Amino acid sequence: MVHGTHNALDDPRNRDIKISINGEFFKREDAKISVFDSGYLVGDGIWEALRLHHGVLVFLEDHLDRMWSAAASVGMTLPFSKEELTQMIWATLEENDMTDHVHVRIMVTRGIKKTPSQDPRLTISGPNVVIIPEYKIADSTSKHKGISLFTSTIRRGSPDYLDPRLNCHSKLHEVQALIQAIEAGADEALMLDINGFVSTCNATNFFIIKNNEVWTSTGQYCMNGITRGKVIEVCGRNNIPCFQKDFSLFDVYSADEAFVTGTFGGLTPVVKIDGRIIGEGTYGNKTQELSQLYEDLIQNEIEKLQNG
Repeated sequence: MVHGTHNALDDPRNRDIKISINGEFFKREDAKISVFDSGYLVGDGIWEALRLHHGVLVFLEDHLDRMWSAAASVGMTLPFSKEELTQMIWATLEENDMTDHVHVRIMVTRGIKKTPSQDPRLTISGPNVVIIPEYKIADSTSKHKGISLFTSTIRRGSPDYLDPRLNCHSKLHEVQALIQAIEAGADEALMLDINGFVSTCNATNFFIIKNNEVWTSTGQYCMNGITRGKVIEVCGRNNIPCFQKDFSLFDVYSADEAFVTGTFGGLTPVVKIDGRIIGEGTYGNKTQELSQLYEDLIQNEIEKLQNG
């Protein structure tokens, strides 16, 4: 099995899921979209991914806010409200009789073009909305064993040409970074910003712990991660020093612990970077504490919504 932050236990139920395309449901093997779709042609689309736990879509409002910000950023007019998209998500989950341990991917492209082109004026349909729900439980191996990173030569770009906070379909530079890491024998890629400071990973956000302080990047050149924000939030609530700052590989190699964050895997420890063991090379105590605080936050969210 591929090792990394997106490892999921195999679930045979996923063979029979129904996928929503513009409100219509299709079996997995029949879920198709036109080759003239903007997302396929030029990567012109935005997306979100969230988790269903115990009948609750966790941090739903945060994800919807991020999607609407992304749509505004790329000039995409969404012909539905947040409430209507939420109804579409719930309809998809109900069609699949899903209530727990589900990962939901929502993709919205600008629509179908009449000919291959970047020009949005050649779009002849409204946005295409695809919702893919899958049963996914994170493989605990990654959590307990930890992952390794390799620092890619591919940099995270500046906001003046493709804002790194944008959850868009144009992910080729991150794929290139990941390929470098895989070829170097690592699980995922660590990426620097345009100034050489540590920014993020190819698909997750990056943190280190030094002298019981939690450090992460300034956020200027990294993904606008929901889980990243929640970790910063729980640090504040529990009087754990947390700093969003510039730091370099010099600081990373001498860190006591390191971890990455993401919607699917939560907090995953990093035990090796560029061949160097980080700290004790284990799932560190501070990372375990932060992971538990994050899980407690999710549980509080579930209880709050279940109790109205």
